[in-house]
Amino acid sequence: MTKKETATFVIQKVQPGLLGLMDGSVSTLAPIFATAGLTGEPIKAFYVGLAASLGAGISMGLAEALSDDGTVTGRGSPIVRGAITAFATALGGMLHTLPFLISDLHTALHFAYIVVVCELLLIAFIRYRFMETPLLKTILQVIVGGGIVFLLGIYLGGIAS
Repeated sequence: MTKKETATFVIQKVQPGLLGLMDGSVSTLAPIFATAGLTGEPIKAFYVGLAASLGAGISMGLAEALSDDGTVTGRGSPIVRGAITAFATALGGMLHTLPFLISDLHTALHFAYIVVVCELLLIAFIRYRFMETPLLKTILQVIVGGGIVFLLGIYLGGIAS
């Protein structure tokens, strides 16, 4: 790939996917973990996570598709960008939602914690690989940002229950 082809790939495919993955992974943390703490029932956290992931996927996909038609910015087809963003957002939210299908809350939480850390590290790696952000810097940025939202969800779930 030439430098121009690589830049086009990054702006048209990687960036919408990264945007979705980051949003889905981070924005669904607080509702899922707060629900788990409030109810003590993993299946309820699963359904909140499912709703949040799919709703966020639709919302983010539409936002990306409607943000521009790509002619001025060179960002490519709005439908393709929207679909990539929608899928990545829903996927990012569902990855740490799936452990809540486990009926034991403590086991579900431990698996979800591991998945969250893996998601955040994957986001950091994608930023490092495609956005040429220094690896340590991107890990710190992603972990701190995700950690704040994660702790908010745990805190709210704990104080309200």
